[in-house]
Amino acid sequence: MQKQNLEAVSAVRETIYRATAALDDQRWDDWLSLCAPGFHYAITSFSPEINKDMIYLQGSRKEMESMVHMLPKHNTDHSPLHRHTSVYTVDVAEDGKSAEALSSVVIYQNMLDGVNSHIDSGESRLFLVGKYKDTFNFEDGEAKFVKRQLRLENRRLDKGSHWPL
Repeated sequence: MQKQNLEAVSAVRETIYRATAALDDQRWDDWLSLCAPGFHYAITSFSPEINKDMIYLQGSRKEMESMVHMLPKHNTDHSPLHRHTSVYTVDVAEDGKSAEALSSVVIYQNMLDGVNSHIDSGESRLFLVGKYKDTFNFEDGEAKFVKRQLRLENRRLDKGSHWPL
């Protein structure tokens, strides 16, 4: 692999992991700063019952920005989410101007108030499993998200999950 390609792969991995940390800490502006102006975000899952993709959330960077600034006004479950992201592949375009990446993500939820009768306060539970399919452009040596699709294995999301995952 060429040095330039290794630097691009490293930049993509760095951006993915920085996004994970920002989302875990609910630092929405930090997460959005990793996204290009033309960014598009989607959370999807395939339903075998209807033989179609279901879309849980989608929007442009501007729509995501508006949504995350409204989050403090929403009635949500404040139990924090923690992501474990593993980058599987990074494919840099031949011209070196863009890249695509595939990552696995597992999200755990630390329960704060034991609202579910089968889950105690302080317990951690598996919230969801999926894969990030990301597209990047490079700006001044940094990888910026152009597109992120979270493809869920789950088909049911719990209450309070109306934020970027």
